[in-house]
Amino acid sequence: MNRTIKLIGLIAAFALVVAACGDSTDDTTAAPGTTAAPGTTAAPGTTAAPGTTAAPGTTAAPAALPGEGVTINMGRADWSTGYFQAYVYQQVLEELGYDVTDPSSTELGPSLAYLGMAQGDFDFWVNSWYPGHISWHEPELPDGTTVGDHLVIPGTVFDGGGIQGWLITKSFADEYGITTMEEFNNNPDAIAAYDAVDPVSGNGMADIYGCQESYTCDNIIQNQIAFGGWDNIQQVIAGYDPMFAEAEAKVQDDEPIIIYTWTPSTYVSRLIPGVNVYWLGAETVLDDSNPTGQDGGADHQQVVGPTGLDSYVGIPADQCPAAGKIAIDDAARSDDDGGLCPMGWVPATITPTANKDVYEANPAFAALLDNLALPVIDVSLASVDADAQGGTEEVYKTLAAEWIASNRDRVDAALALALAAG
Repeated sequence: MNRTIKLIGLIAAFALVVAACGDSTDDTTAAPGTTAAPGTTAAPGTTAAPGTTAAPGTTAAPAALPGEGVTINMGRADWSTGYFQAYVYQQVLEELGYDVTDPSSTELGPSLAYLGMAQGDFDFWVNSWYPGHISWHEPELPDGTTVGDHLVIPGTVFDGGGIQGWLITKSFADEYGITTMEEFNNNPDAIAAYDAVDPVSGNGMADIYGCQESYTCDNIIQNQIAFGGWDNIQQVIAGYDPMFAEAEAKVQDDEPIIIYTWTPSTYVSRLIPGVNVYWLGAETVLDDSNPTGQDGGADHQQVVGPTGLDSYVGIPADQCPAAGKIAIDDAARSDDDGGLCPMGWVPATITPTANKDVYEANPAFAALLDNLALPVIDVSLASVDADAQGGTEEVYKTLAAEWIASNRDRVDAALALALAAG
């Protein structure tokens, strides 16, 4: 029963992704500044797998795989919603003969990951969230180059699937008529009621659950608060899962919370928009003005993402009461797509990022990253199953292996392109 409830929440979330972005699970368009390998679709009706096929009546020695003798050092982000896809990529690369380190051996946040990849401490991960993470490409290294000069952004894990935004307790929002962050900030009674039970009670501020330090979203939120003039609101920065557990308990007790969250994840299957929470709109969308003066803060903008997506998402009013209330600058979209939820966040494109030298020196590795993509709903369902099974490393490895076995056509098409690149 619990899994069924979670699946209902995830299916609803996936429907939002499709409405907002289109089903782009087979889209292998590279992020801005990169070039995807040409010919990213296998010929219809063909399935290529590693190795060679001998002529009838003969026996041929299998061809050497392109990754034999090459070690690839893989990392992963320190949020569990990225573990499943990390193991998928690791296991598929191993089919090409590469010796790929366990991604759990190098787990870190974005603030260190991009620097580490640029310096060659590890070779790649599949947990980049763009545009937000672009800011970590900008720091200058001692030789005068930037971090981004040493990185490449190949392919996509899934395009535009990272819907993100604010959740607010449904009963609290209904009681005070709150549909946007601005309405909340400008309502003294709502601020006082929230402050009475929030994480720093009685300080006269609404302490909303934000992000874990170094996730990048914590920096973006600081800029959003300043840019929006939300002077009665401040962000709690702490471990995300403990914050979410605290917020979930408060919602179950019908207490007010506002918390940042994202998909694909199990979070929106536990706090379910339209059931016990709403998506909270934002009337102001952060531009590139970087009001708090952060390093790389211009890239925190949420006006438009790397594939042209904006922060207006097709979420119905029963899940986002602000839907249709905020004017859209693009007149054509406003005429055709009324009722869009003003999230204040661009749906993120989740991609690999790799050390440029390693990427260029290993064509099969590069082609695999260029061409392998996962359906966002599969990643979401894997998160539910991992959670139900205890979330151990072995659980994630097993789920990744099962996904590969169930999606051989998709995997083999990517492998064929990698073998051809050799």
